[in-house]
Amino acid sequence: MDFIKQACTVLAAIAAFVMASEPANAQAWPTKTVTVVVPTTAGSGLDVIARFLNEGLQERLGQPFIVENRAGANAAIGAQAVARAAPDGYTLLVGTASSHGINPYFIKGLGYDPVKDFQPITTIFAIGLVLVVNPQTTPVSTLAELTAFMKARPGKISYASGNAFGRITSEWYKQRADFDAVHIPYTGVPQALNDLMGGRVHFLFADATAGFAAAASGKVRAIAVTNPRRVASAPNVPTMVESGLAEFVSYSWVGLFYPAKTPLAIARRLADAANAVMTSDKGSAYLKKMGADPYPGSPEMLSKFVVEELDRWGKVAAHARIQPE
Repeated sequence: MDFIKQACTVLAAIAAFVMASEPANAQAWPTKTVTVVVPTTAGSGLDVIARFLNEGLQERLGQPFIVENRAGANAAIGAQAVARAAPDGYTLLVGTASSHGINPYFIKGLGYDPVKDFQPITTIFAIGLVLVVNPQTTPVSTLAELTAFMKARPGKISYASGNAFGRITSEWYKQRADFDAVHIPYTGVPQALNDLMGGRVHFLFADATAGFAAAASGKVRAIAVTNPRRVASAPNVPTMVESGLAEFVSYSWVGLFYPAKTPLAIARRLADAANAVMTSDKGSAYLKKMGADPYPGSPEMLSKFVVEELDRWGKVAAHARIQPE
């Protein structure tokens, strides 16, 4: 009995030490370079914003934050790499709505669990999509006109997608507006936009930055945005809700994730720093220029949000009979 008591006393002391030392370790972190895995190619919109964030984090936390691009498989390759990394606070993922909300419904043998394999840190920004058409092949100016155009030509209209988020949003639009169309997948939004401008597809939900740039050229027409409110850089383009589809808000969010078992105290420290960078006057102005909005959060908020996103898009994928490939 004395031995058991002594053992219990020792275990209690160890537990108390660990609990007391974790915040201290978090305060000491980081003591070396932090690797930020971006699951897209260098020069992409996500990559550019991640590098802006890294500069701010380095200023605030005193250590280098460097980007490592791990593109491919709709962000799955980068997510796999971080899921398998050491949970020490020095490798993190710039995750997306695709990597943590949609991929399980599109990719067979995903290679990671969006919930179990990660310690969420925080959301950092959100960016809506813009619905664009080629006015030469699809002569419409409003969402109602586009829907009527589709319904009058069942099965004869094609739509493009350059990523999983654009695809799932298109499927949701089809379900809500009740029409049929043929899906044409592309390796990225630029390729999809090229074929839209060439008249080979009829509509596309494009990332706001690329979509509005194409609209400014006059080669495509912006019909509506999926944001909850109009975009400051394009105030004349209505939202999907304003255009008649109640509650149709589709935000392509971005968040930071550590491997599972990374100390929560470190995740909270990084969340505070990232939120401060992106909600600062400089950060807000930068995101506005990119067509995005700051989206501060916390480990707890992001953890709950991922579960909600998986449930939301899982229902859309099931209704569309999308099978992982």
